[in-house]
Amino acid sequence: MTLSPSTPLSLYVHVPFCASRCGYCDFNTYTATELGNDVTRDTFHEHLITEIHQAAQRLADTHRVDTVFVGGGTPTLLGAQALNRLLAAIRDDFDIAADVEITTEANPDSVDPRMLEDLKQGGFTRISFGMQSSAPHVLATLERTHTPGASSAAAKAARAAGFEHVNLDLIYGTPGETDDDLNRSLDEVLEAGVDHVSAYSLIVEPGTALARRVQRGEVPMPDDDIAADRYELIDERLTVAGFDWYEVSNWAKPEGQCRHNIAYWRNAAWWGIGPGAHSHLEGRRWWNVKHPHTYAQRVSANLSPMQDEEVLTPEQRALENLMLGLRMKAGVALDAVPTNDDAITDAVTELTDQGLLDPESLEHEPSMLALTRRGRLMADHVVRTLAV
Repeated sequence: MTLSPSTPLSLYVHVPFCASRCGYCDFNTYTATELGNDVTRDTFHEHLITEIHQAAQRLADTHRVDTVFVGGGTPTLLGAQALNRLLAAIRDDFDIAADVEITTEANPDSVDPRMLEDLKQGGFTRISFGMQSSAPHVLATLERTHTPGASSAAAKAARAAGFEHVNLDLIYGTPGETDDDLNRSLDEVLEAGVDHVSAYSLIVEPGTALARRVQRGEVPMPDDDIAADRYELIDERLTVAGFDWYEVSNWAKPEGQCRHNIAYWRNAAWWGIGPGAHSHLEGRRWWNVKHPHTYAQRVSANLSPMQDEEVLTPEQRALENLMLGLRMKAGVALDAVPTNDDAITDAVTELTDQGLLDPESLEHEPSMLALTRRGRLMADHVVRTLAV
């Protein structure tokens, strides 16, 4: 497998550990009691480093890494020393861009000022905290363990440690949340001085503890109309505060955009390290085995942890490019939409008349399909209509 030396590459490293499981989460994460024999947090970074070496051997001799994102789970449960060793292995094995963006996710209660300083000295440039809300009853519904105020305190500590970019994640539309709750959460975000905000509507994923509570009638299903109103509230507050939306769920101040996630939305080249991690290179996608125990066995035996793969057809790639690119503020070029001219003309006219596509963007050269604010709320419908 080869990449052109000029092809930017993004590396994702998955750390599958959490101190406790949040009721809404369906990510590939495990608490200490869910791990198999011979798998511990203290040494797991060694398995990840082994796969980093494997990935470097399978790629071309020269390949520039533009972004690194350590996600989870809660990567900071490994500690700064282990995370910095992961970065050192990547630097040893790969050609790293001079302006590389290196991100770690964290929970507010999984870091302290000393750890943040160590991570910054180790090379991390960006940190993303899972705040979700500042309302105690919302945090309780989501089964988050941190207390109100912890997120802004952690964000300020990260700034003090020298992090160039700090993100706070919000979840809106949780049953029981009010407009006042969300406004207070936004107050905390803005007071924290971050340069990036991600905000996601709560989705009740099948098989989660939250889904079971909804099925038992203990918690109502989130209301789509309320979620839409909350999205508009978030967009208004952040825009006034100097943030600009650049992807449906993401806002940033100038120069604060997350380059790693932009690589996903542009369907670029990325390599996933760790249990359950996904990769994509030139239309080929593959994913690793999910459980940390099976993963550790594979890489310890110097075997590939890959579970399966697929090769996308040109039509599938074009559709993915549409689905992902349309989420970006810039939108997608009209002539890149995989359909015939008559059908696309009718679809674009319909969506523009409905107020979902920006008519001014269509007048650019080249013509671009870009979502209005209302279109952002109905992005899936827009994609289905365009993919005729």
